[in-house]
Order: sequence, then structure tokens, then C-alpha cells
Amino acid sequence: MAPRSTTPQGQRTRASAPSAPPADSVFDGDPADPIAVGRRIRYRRKRLRVTLGQLADQVGMAASALSLIENGKREPKLSTLAAIAKALDTSVEQLIGAKTQSKRMELEIEVERVQRGPMYSSLGLPSVRVGPGLSTEALEAIVALQRQLAHRLDEQAATPEEARRANTDLRARMQKLNNYFERIETMAGELLAAIGHGGGPLSEHHISSLVSHVGFEIHQVPDLPHSTRSVTDLRNKRFYLPARSSIGSTWSVLLQAVGHLLLDHKRPENYGEFLEQRVETNYFAAALMIPESSAVKLLAESKARRELSVDDLRDAFAVSHETAAHRMTNLMTQHFGIPTHFEKVHSSGIIHKAWSNDGIAFPTDHTGAVEGQRACRYFSARQAFSATNRLLSHFQYTDTPGGTFWCSARVERSTDGEFSIAFGVPYEHVKWFRNRDTAVRKQSTCPDPACCQEPPGALADTWDGQSWPSARPATHMLAAMPAGAFPGVDETEVYRFLQRHQPAPTIDPDGDLT
Repeated sequence: MAPRSTTPQGQRTRASAPSAPPADSVFDGDPADPIAVGRRIRYRRKRLRVTLGQLADQVGMAASALSLIENGKREPKLSTLAAIAKALDTSVEQLIGAKTQSKRMELEIEVERVQRGPMYSSLGLPSVRVGPGLSTEALEAIVALQRQLAHRLDEQAATPEEARRANTDLRARMQKLNNYFERIETMAGELLAAIGHGGGPLSEHHISSLVSHVGFEIHQVPDLPHSTRSVTDLRNKRFYLPARSSIGSTWSVLLQAVGHLLLDHKRPENYGEFLEQRVETNYFAAALMIPESSAVKLLAESKARRELSVDDLRDAFAVSHETAAHRMTNLMTQHFGIPTHFEKVHSSGIIHKAWSNDGIAFPTDHTGAVEGQRACRYFSARQAFSATNRLLSHFQYTDTPGGTFWCSARVERSTDGEFSIAFGVPYEHVKWFRNRDTAVRKQSTCPDPACCQEPPGALADTWDGQSWPSARPATHMLAAMPAGAFPGVDETEVYRFLQRHQPAPTIDPDGDLT
């Protein structure tokens, strides 16, 4: 998302704010599709009548590894791709270019891409092997069926479709970045240096200095519009916050408001931009509350002792467990090469937030949306609610079809109920974490419905047809997406609030009103 040139409320200057890198989105950039690249390699190899083994020998890799690349199951490194291009007497640009060499290749790529996507996997359909034995007519029929199926499912999805698609797209872009935004880390580091923060928790004094540094004031008021968490008055350079709120949540909301300002956000034109801005400001606030340099030093020392822990990061910087777990996902892959996953699950079992780059399989709908799906009851995020001691985190291993994962989970209470915050890593990386010796182990076969979505056979035999539950639907189920640039915010209420809080006019030495 490239920022627009105009600014709300006319010109806005921030001479005292730290210099920032160009305000391009942290999500810019999109690597080539591995399926398409693999198909182009195979097409070129067969056209030259080179066997898989011969090409593998020329490139210096195992035939099995090359087969994974040709099947689009592994994304080749640029050096590997260059070697393959040279061996096939072509260029890297040809292998990753937008054009396909034939109509059949287009069909093969589309069939493969759909079969590996969330829509196909959510339906539990058998996969079709795409090979030379499958006729072009059959491929055309399969593609037509897949397109029609996607269209029908889109029609059934109704009003929340835009939000789910935008969120799915955003998660995919975050995964490509390993949830690490270098531009925001740099900006946060410069800002902390400017206010003289030397490490450790961000104190009230530091936050006050930070707000003054960007030329604003803090005003806590009892009448903040009910649909908002904060309101920024750009004209009078004020941040309005609720008078009655916990200190921790108040500071977090304030830092997010500062993030909107320094990241030069404009009024979002669609729901995707709205979500993107939320992610960036949340990241900005976390990068201030848990500074990268201090956090990486602490994590490196803990890793050397094989004592990595979300609990320690939380306690060292006096933040919530959720903030600490989120920050672990920002830093672990970037600095230590450890892939991670994160879940925030309501006590009802519904997933509110999820992130992964470690291969764990979260439930999805046909669009790839995870939020709103029911988490597997054998995952640590669900098991944590059964813990007898909620003062401590819950640790467990979970065997899944995609491998074994170790997780820590902790239950936190909020105004919206109880949520578990789960952070985990694949088994091969658990050696660096404290509490890896837990004896708790569960098995999950999700997305197989027999795992936990369907009742056990004997129970179903007893009660099938003998019950009629009354569902508790969410109030937004049948509602359209809230209108306006900021979904769910009553702008009339916000403008009336700002009008009430306008500073009184003053008289300058010349007798003029200012």
C-alpha cells in the first residue's frame, strides 16, 4: 500500500519527530509462485529431453530434492535457480516470468494451486495427480469445476467475506516477512534513543517524554466515544485516552496512536488497509515496549542456557503475556532461525488470532481464514483452560499429521472473557526452551473431523436426533461490514467529542483571538 500524498486536516508538520524511512508498506514484495516455477523447469527439462537424474547431477543436488522443486513443494534458493537455468540453457527471468509456455501448463498450474489451497483442503476432497496421463480436456473440466465451486462458496460466505479475505491475505504477507518489520524496528529504535531510553521496561516518564518529543499532549477524559479506544486530535495535537482504564492497556493504546502518527497512516480506503494499519501500529507499540536490542540480548543469553521462555520476556519488560508471545514471533525467526506459531483462543474454543511459519496446521475455511474457526481441543491453547493452576503456564507436546510441536499456553482474562495465549515451536527446536521436559503429550489428527469436531460414536448413537440445542449467534452474524473508513467507529460521535473538547480561545498580546 503506497501512502497517498494528501494528509488529513491539511498540512501536518512533525519537526521534532525522529527521521523515518520511506513510508512504503512493510508488506511490499511478492516472490514467484513455486508451483509455476516448478512447472516451467519441468517443461524446459522435458523439451530438452533431459532426465530428472541428469539435471540433478548437473546442478549438484539429489534427484529427490529437484523433484520437490519441480512439483512446487519446495521454493528454490536463487543460487539453485541460477544453476538450473544455466543447465537448461535458459535464464532465471524465464523460469520466474509471468508467462507460461503453453495452455496446458496454465491448466496444470491452476489445478495444483487450487488443490494445495485452503478451499480444497477444507472440503476434504481427494487430490488429483496432475501428470502426462491426464488429458487436457480433463484438466479443463477440473479447472471449470474448481472455479465454479469457489464462486458458489464465495456467494455463501455473505457479508464478512471482505474481512476474511483481507485478513488471510495479510497473514500470508506477514509469513513471507517472518513477522519481522525492519522499517518499524528501526523507527522504534531511533525514537527510544531520542528520548534517552537505555533498556528495560518503558516507564511512564519515558512515555511522557516520547509524546512530548512528537509534539503532542495526553488528555484522559471520561467521555471518550464508546466505539473508540483513543482519539487523536491532529489540529490541536492531543491524544485522548479513557480516564478509567488499566495503566498497561492505556499505554499500549497510546503507543499505537503514536504509531499511526509516525507511520504516516492515511484514512484507509478499504478493510485490507484498515487491518494492515492495525498490524503495523500494534507492532510499533510492541517494538517500543520490548525494544529489539534489549530483547535480543536477553533471548540470546537465555538460549545459551537453553532457558528460552515467554514468561521471562514478559516479566523482564513488564508487559502482558500476549504482547510477550507476539514479540517472540517477531524476533525468534529473524535473529535465531527458529520458526514459531501463536494462537489466541477464546474459552469457547474460537480462534481470535493466529500466526505461524513453522508448518503447524490451523483450521481454515475455504478462503484460508483462520480467525473464527474452532481450535482443535487437543492443542495447548484449548488444554490450558483445563489446568488446575492458572497462575502458571501450561506446557505440552502435540503430535499432529504435520509433525510434533511443543507449546506453552497461559490463560488471561479480559473484558471480552477468558483467552488462552499459546506460543510454540517444532520439536527440533524445543531443546532451547525451558519446560521442554513436560510429560504432557496430546495427539491431534485435525482437520480430520473425527479428531474432535464430531462426537464419539457411542455418544452420537445415544443422542443423535434426541436433542435440539438453541445456538447463541454473534450479534454481527447477519450484519454487513460496518460502514466508514474506520469499521465500527461512529464518526459523528467522534466529531462531536472533539468539538466538546476544543481548547478555549486565548487573547494574544496584540488583543487578537488565537
